[in-house]
Amino acid sequence: MPLRRSSTNRMIAGVCGGLAEWMGWDPTIVRILYVLVSIFSVAFPGILVYLVLWFVMPKESPA
Repeated sequence: MPLRRSSTNRMIAGVCGGLAEWMGWDPTIVRILYVLVSIFSVAFPGILVYLVLWFVMPKESPA
């Protein structure tokens, strides 16, 4: 399965949902991990990475 933004598991743009579907994980777990890594790691600019992924990852076509 290619890496795409999710059209079903989305809160804002579907980036975390798409990553979760690609890895076969629960989308809630991916969202929590993403937020925790963004908060606790000074070297990980979470908002910037999310915005870049929003524009780089293609959107999943509706089923």
